[in-house]
Amino acid sequence: MSQTAQSSGVDVQGLDHQNGATLGRILGRGTVGQAEEAPDGKMTATIRIPEDELVYEPGILVLPHGGELELTLINDDKNTHCAVLPSNGDSQFIWLVNHSKGTATLHLDGPGYYWYGSRSGNDEGRGLTAAIVVQGEAPEEARLDRPPQPRP
Repeated sequence: MSQTAQSSGVDVQGLDHQNGATLGRILGRGTVGQAEEAPDGKMTATIRIPEDELVYEPGILVLPHGGELELTLINDDKNTHCAVLPSNGDSQFIWLVNHSKGTATLHLDGPGYYWYGSRSGNDEGRGLTAAIVVQGEAPEEARLDRPPQPRP
């Protein structure tokens, strides 16, 4: 996004930067990224923390199916952050000092939304938050006994 944001026809300079018009980017904004899949089914992706934006980018990472994900996190910010990541019900923790990189191997077997975030410091009162979305169908034993639902 450029340095100028449009809101109700009004230019707001510096909307994407903390201590500007808002404190970092507003939750729910950002891009959607997709993990790359190797022939063996293992997936890889990279998430960045841009300078002065208090977000993970992309904010939503989509996996085509459950399985193993090698996730690289890069902190481009001048501040220290971390990531508390989901992995089959057992969280993993990566500490990211300013301008550093870390890698985690996650196991996300089932379809669904897996939230993660930074719990270091206060990060302007909300922390950094993002989601990993695993596509696919729920196993038969986990499905509700109800009529088929419309799909787009």
